[in-house]
Amino acid sequence: MTKSVTSEGPQGSAGDKLAGDPGESDLAFLREPLPANVLKLLFGRIGVGVQAGALAHACTEAQRELIEAPPTERVGLVLRALSLEGVAATQLRWTRFDRRRLPAMVFFEGEWQLVERAQGSNLRLTDNDGATRDCSEDDLDSSHMVLWLRAAEPTRDEIFSSSLKGNLAARLVLSEVFRSRRWLREVLVATTIVNVLAVSTSVFAMQVYDRVVPTLAYATLWTLATGMVLIIGLDWLLKTVRARTLDSVSCSVDKAVSQRVFDHLMGLRLDAYPRSLGSLAAQVSGLDSVRQFFTSGVIFALADMPFALMFIGFIAIVGGKIAWVYLLLLPVAVALGWITQKQSRRLMEQQMIRANERQGLLVDAIRGVETLRANSAGWRFSQEWKEVTASINRFQIQQKAISNRATVTTGSLASVAHMSALIVGVGQIEAGNLTMGALIACSILGGRVIAPVSQAIQYMSQWQNVSQSMRLVNQLLRLETERRPEQNLLMPSEAPDRIELEGVRFSYPGSPVQQLDIPELRFQAGDRVVVLGPVGSGKSTLLKVLAGLYRPGEGRVRLGNADLWEMDPDLVADHVSYLPQSVHLFKGNLRSNLALSGAVSDSHLLEVSRELGIDRIADQNPLGMDLEISEGGEGLSGGQRQLLGLGRVFLAEPTIWLLDEPTASLDAESERQVIQALNAHLKDDDILLISTHRPALAAQLAKRVLAMRQGSIVADGPPETVIPKVMGGHGMSRAARGRRPGAAPPGSPKRGAKLGV
Repeated sequence: MTKSVTSEGPQGSAGDKLAGDPGESDLAFLREPLPANVLKLLFGRIGVGVQAGALAHACTEAQRELIEAPPTERVGLVLRALSLEGVAATQLRWTRFDRRRLPAMVFFEGEWQLVERAQGSNLRLTDNDGATRDCSEDDLDSSHMVLWLRAAEPTRDEIFSSSLKGNLAARLVLSEVFRSRRWLREVLVATTIVNVLAVSTSVFAMQVYDRVVPTLAYATLWTLATGMVLIIGLDWLLKTVRARTLDSVSCSVDKAVSQRVFDHLMGLRLDAYPRSLGSLAAQVSGLDSVRQFFTSGVIFALADMPFALMFIGFIAIVGGKIAWVYLLLLPVAVALGWITQKQSRRLMEQQMIRANERQGLLVDAIRGVETLRANSAGWRFSQEWKEVTASINRFQIQQKAISNRATVTTGSLASVAHMSALIVGVGQIEAGNLTMGALIACSILGGRVIAPVSQAIQYMSQWQNVSQSMRLVNQLLRLETERRPEQNLLMPSEAPDRIELEGVRFSYPGSPVQQLDIPELRFQAGDRVVVLGPVGSGKSTLLKVLAGLYRPGEGRVRLGNADLWEMDPDLVADHVSYLPQSVHLFKGNLRSNLALSGAVSDSHLLEVSRELGIDRIADQNPLGMDLEISEGGEGLSGGQRQLLGLGRVFLAEPTIWLLDEPTASLDAESERQVIQALNAHLKDDDILLISTHRPALAAQLAKRVLAMRQGSIVADGPPETVIPKVMGGHGMSRAARGRRPGAAPPGSPKRGAKLGV
């Protein structure tokens, strides 16, 4: 893993990237040396072992070489000096810090101290001398900086451990494979008969050489040949039936497993989604190799393995000491397979990781090809593709070399076994213990001993690829879904008359930055609310939390009288409709993209299309509503896509309307049309919540305006009170910063949320 040092805040000078206008005391942390004792305590809390002397020396060197640099850069030098892999440092203000990410270092009373949870709701501070004291969260305000260290991600050895115990993907595939045991019994019976019939070939050869050849007894020869033809026909029939049975099982398993995985993917919490779509696609597609492995010839190989001992026993009966040749070489072949899979395991891990990176790069480049061409940046992605492909090819060559070496060595073992059997057999013939036909029969049976072992070695090589795929799919299946599978969901019959937040805090998984911090916020039936704020203030995140797309880490979202996350998601979707900033269109036509759920009448669809101006899009093409749309809506403008997204919300006829920048891509005429349509379709008891950075839109629609900054509500009141503050910009933020956290803004309702930037 690469070392990662990130920072939110000042980068070397003046601290102009901090929220607000810091004074001289705010920047004192830039000059304060990193305390080695506190840093050692923090490393210990996150499970990273360091030597005290080496850490103290690294802190001194960092202060000497980077005296003017931010703390994150000095921590980066310390991490490099101590050779700590995969540790990331982040710097941010206390008000933006997610308290669930404690412990951390906080700059308090002129020095860096360790802050961690104490008993109850208190915090415990530990200074560089080891002195501790308790404090409350209110004692730390926006002037206090936090330095947070993220522990290293699990190593590849931990991610790709050899054990599959508890692997959900393996459990899912195997449970479907063995859901019905009937096919397994049929395959085992067929395999047993096929292997028993294989002995007949050696018996036929022995009888021909010992009885037919010396006397030229053609009657015996034709009798034996007739019997062999019947046996070969039965063998062909059994193998055909066995293969068809496995193909049938493979299809049913593929249908069931792929459906389960896709449904799980659709039910994932959106804030828990993997950030790389390429890796996500690779995780899902990795299930194919798992399914193919368990429903392919591996079943035959496993079933054939025990019969190798049966053939050795038959060789012992017919050829006596020749059996020792195969009995001694059998463990050698097994050891070869074990060594091969050990050698290939690391290569398969690296190859799969790089393959997922290439998949992610491909998806990223395809989605952003216009941007790449417009900025002449295609060469960068081309160069990265070349490097990733070269590394994959290097791993593949090494992997194939190991596999080929194992295959060639196994073939050589088979030749050595055949040669040794002949040498031993000659001695047995001289001693009068063996006939020529018996020796030939032993040679034929010897091939049946080595062949299953050779196949097993090949499957052991494949197993490495399959096991890595199962672990990738397992990571996907372990991601949390929006509702627990065993959860008894609520389905209240009455429509919700309010939606409210209680003590809500939200941050993305693995991030210390608190995106939302809202102690209390309520919207009643009939509310027309506009949320204003600068870019990154948390407006979109607030709407996603209200829509049930993001689940808060703390607090509750109530829809009517019920917790939103205890309700059936389909019922929530019936009452709550959300328009995202970026509207995604799917492959299909204009009509299918408007009526995604399919339960929309044509008359209603045409009415909404006319009111929003979507009919103009259809009129521009002879296909009308059957106008073909490609993936992502390529070919339509941003405004046209936004109108289609609005059309989906209007057709849903929700009780709660959550619109994120609904007119950002529209011209003045289209915006006027949308506002008219909203006024016509909104019912008196509906709740309308619009996120925008345009105060003019708020003046037209809002009865109430919320102003957000850094995830908190800094103003909540009527438009004539809040909009002038928003238009004043810095004046509002300075006033907000001057108030203590939790205090209500002057003149605003008590439902205002926690303040402080």
